[in-house]
Amino acid sequence: MLLKPISQDDKLALHVFPKTIKNLGGDMQKRIFDRLALGLLLLVLAFSTVLAELPDLIPRSVLFSNPQKTGLQISPDGQRLAYLAPSPQGVLNVWVQTLGKEDAVQVTNDTHRGIRNYGWIADGRRLVYIQDSGGDENFHLYLVDLQTKVVRDLTPFQGIRAENFILNKKFPDQALIGLNLRNRQLFDMYRLNLNNGAVELDTENPGTVVGWYADDAFTIRAAAVMNPMDGSTVIRVREAKDKPWRDLMVFPFGENGNLLDFSLDGRTAYIDSSLGSDTTRLIQVDLATGKEIKAIASNPQCDLGGVIIQPDRHEVQAVIYDYLMPAYTVLDPSIKDDFTFLQKAHPGVVGIDGRDNADQKWVISYMVEDGPVSYYIYTRGTKALDFVFEHRPDLKKYKLAKMQPMVIKARDGFNLVSYLTLPLGLRPEKLPLVLFVHGGPWGRDSWGYDGFVQFLANRGYAVLQVNFRGSAGFGKKFLNAGDREWGVGKMQHDLTDAVKWAIKQGYADAGKVAIMGGSYGGYATLAGLTFTPELYCCGVDIVGPSNIKTLLQSIPPYWAPLKKMFMLRVGDVEKDEVFNQTISPLFHIDAIRAPLLIGQGKNDPRVNIRESDQIVEAMRGRKLPVKYIVYTDEGHGFARPENNLDFTGYVDEFLAKYLGGRFEPYQMVKGANGEER
Repeated sequence: MLLKPISQDDKLALHVFPKTIKNLGGDMQKRIFDRLALGLLLLVLAFSTVLAELPDLIPRSVLFSNPQKTGLQISPDGQRLAYLAPSPQGVLNVWVQTLGKEDAVQVTNDTHRGIRNYGWIADGRRLVYIQDSGGDENFHLYLVDLQTKVVRDLTPFQGIRAENFILNKKFPDQALIGLNLRNRQLFDMYRLNLNNGAVELDTENPGTVVGWYADDAFTIRAAAVMNPMDGSTVIRVREAKDKPWRDLMVFPFGENGNLLDFSLDGRTAYIDSSLGSDTTRLIQVDLATGKEIKAIASNPQCDLGGVIIQPDRHEVQAVIYDYLMPAYTVLDPSIKDDFTFLQKAHPGVVGIDGRDNADQKWVISYMVEDGPVSYYIYTRGTKALDFVFEHRPDLKKYKLAKMQPMVIKARDGFNLVSYLTLPLGLRPEKLPLVLFVHGGPWGRDSWGYDGFVQFLANRGYAVLQVNFRGSAGFGKKFLNAGDREWGVGKMQHDLTDAVKWAIKQGYADAGKVAIMGGSYGGYATLAGLTFTPELYCCGVDIVGPSNIKTLLQSIPPYWAPLKKMFMLRVGDVEKDEVFNQTISPLFHIDAIRAPLLIGQGKNDPRVNIRESDQIVEAMRGRKLPVKYIVYTDEGHGFARPENNLDFTGYVDEFLAKYLGGRFEPYQMVKGANGEER
């Protein structure tokens, strides 16, 4: 339990009580003092026990600095390993070493932002990675030649974004890549020569394509088209590059569908589809007729969470479903023994993160909620599982909390898959609570290690994560139930109901509940403080929008094809000003009672800095308590560990002030580019 401050009544009793004792007889005084001494001893012992049970305070640097190593990948020939690790200057870069040797060499030289996404080229002599500038999300594609050590920008076009990057090991000198070079709103597909950097237009976007797909012959065979009139998605296909496009499948607004891969012969496709069911099913479809050949996998509780496809045979080997926790269903008999072995060999959820060309060496990760992610190389022939590294080994010096998956009932009976993490060493009774809201909002919370969750639990807070309606992964009924339900609607009601559940169950102190989140979670924080101000004693908003109309007015140009979907999901805030003002916290700040901390990236292309500027200005105009930190080299969220460390220092002290938890005092972080405004 947390020790409460001495009340005025307690202070008065401490002064009055000795005078009362003086009026008693000697024997009575002795007995009282004996009882007082015993009581004091028991109190000291009890308090010592509590202190002994509390885990050590985890420094923020352990949780939020760069991982020691992460992102393990094996070379196509199975002879070398690549991974991400800090350079001597502390910036995340790509390193390569020989399998089984300690000869690691840094092969990239990013000096500021750090590399987070990279991969091997099929020849095993080169690597590629993507990087943007200051969080603007205009990603460029870079090529690293491991022999010459030359790093080259393959898409050196200012203001252009590279996406939809496709490789094929049968074509090791080529890549397919989407660029909005011709039109900032649209991504055409280009064929990129990896030897000389030449870029050639391969397939032009007619104006509504939001995704492209290549077959085993490295030909663009399919496109996902967003209909701007009704919000439907159409999968279109063609037989060859010189053949006309035609509709294969139509997913009306409210349905979910996605093409995952083609069969080896190019005659069928694997598609994730909600047509005919609530949750998505994995089906095989005839490309000539559009008819379903067979249903491969489905789960009535949740959508398909992932698919493992054999890259040479293009056959489905396993599927992943994630309701309360991720779980595999193995479909390919040739890997059943491998999975059985891997699941028994180590605790945690198994991940197959890569494989060599021979399909004999696999990159394996194990995820637990209360420790670092561990990486291994698994050799299938000998069933040897060789440890490589843990992503944050320093976590093992500390006790981490368990994440409890559970289902909470909303007021109208909807099942809300949620996760409750309770602090170690404290009784699970009337704890200060942080409602930690995920972004998207069409994303979800899942079980597993989360540095922010562990940070909060270690400080003494219960942490509640809720998959409110509108979250993805739980079927179309659940997803569609969030339509037009932002702010004052059922999406926010679900969060309110979950907090009230935690209070009713006795976990949470009703007077010490904070709400916190990023992106949509930041919006939910602002909505919580304005629409249910009685529920929260403080809030932390990270890159959250405050006015939905101005949010839409500032989105990147390449989001234009998705705008209709956004309008249908959220509501037409541009035409209906009353509705916009109803759901936008900016217009309700007079209701705010609780202090607010805001973190914002100056270069955010998704939630423009204006979203934070305007609510801060309005709150300060009314003398409402708000602290505002802007990071000048960040975008939508904080990628640089220096900035993460800096902002979590503000969060640490802010929550301790209003929730009463312990904290590590804030110190300015070297290299951080945050400024209080």
